[in-house]
Amino acid sequence: MSDPIFPHIAVLGAGAWGTALALAANAAGRRTTLWVREPDVLEALKAGRENRFLPGIALPPDLGLTGDLAEAARADALLLVVPAQVLGIFAATLKPHLRPGTPLVICAKGIEKESGRLVTEIVADALPGFPLALLSGPSFARDVARGLPTAVTIAAKGDLAARLQASLGSATFRPYASDDPIGVALGGAAKNVYAIACGVVEGMGLGENARAALLARSFAELARLGEALGARRETLMGLSGLGDLVLTATSPSSRNFSFGMELGRGAGLAELTQPGRPLAEGVATAPALVARAKKEGVELPIAEAVADLLGGVPAGEAVMRLMGRPLKPE
Repeated sequence: MSDPIFPHIAVLGAGAWGTALALAANAAGRRTTLWVREPDVLEALKAGRENRFLPGIALPPDLGLTGDLAEAARADALLLVVPAQVLGIFAATLKPHLRPGTPLVICAKGIEKESGRLVTEIVADALPGFPLALLSGPSFARDVARGLPTAVTIAAKGDLAARLQASLGSATFRPYASDDPIGVALGGAAKNVYAIACGVVEGMGLGENARAALLARSFAELARLGEALGARRETLMGLSGLGDLVLTATSPSSRNFSFGMELGRGAGLAELTQPGRPLAEGVATAPALVARAKKEGVELPIAEAVADLLGGVPAGEAVMRLMGRPLKPE
């Protein structure tokens, strides 16, 4: 019988979310290694035991740090914490260092802009034959890093989800198992797009009624596309779907919601996407989500409005297009 615990966890990616997950794995009692791509970030982490992406959060002395990808890949399970748009490139870079059978846990949210692939499809294509899991859910990095109560979903086939639950779970970090990676991947990607839409409504001062209606109709869109892709509705109603959507689309702590608020207040796209600005994954995901939905024959008016807005259509015009749509049964 397989060991129910993965003794050594490596987190590949040292942004805010990767660092938070490394802290969660460490708190769960696992030997943990955090792989850091940028040499200057690695040196700063070693010197000060604090990540500039999570100021004020101290890294415990037993949390391992490395810039050597081959070294990190020797762990018993790997958490891939890189942006969705570079996930395929990263997977190809990782491939020569992998041992057969190493579980890969995807911790990115998004849809690949060029291909329309979900994150699970990206990694499955790049690394066929490796056990795959997906970790997603309503989780701000700072809250996880501070040890505040957080519940997420881990989607995988067979006993892998249960083993990851046992390896990562603690009193404050609660992974719930799922065997529906399509639903979990779609929920994690789409919520960023709808969070931008809700942020625009907030930024334009359209009121709480409008934002509540938009949030409800956004979930209806997500459910329609999920049905077309074969996701289970109960997955979309859970942590990685509705739960993540509510968190991301209602809080100024959300990068995507904040991005939408600034758009709604009149900020330009070029200004908001300058180097050094926080990454809002929904910017790249919106057109990819719309394209994937059209391929499946599913209409997503709100996501289309966000894609139009990001393509240069003024916020007021994009909102009026939505408001001008024919009324029909809910």
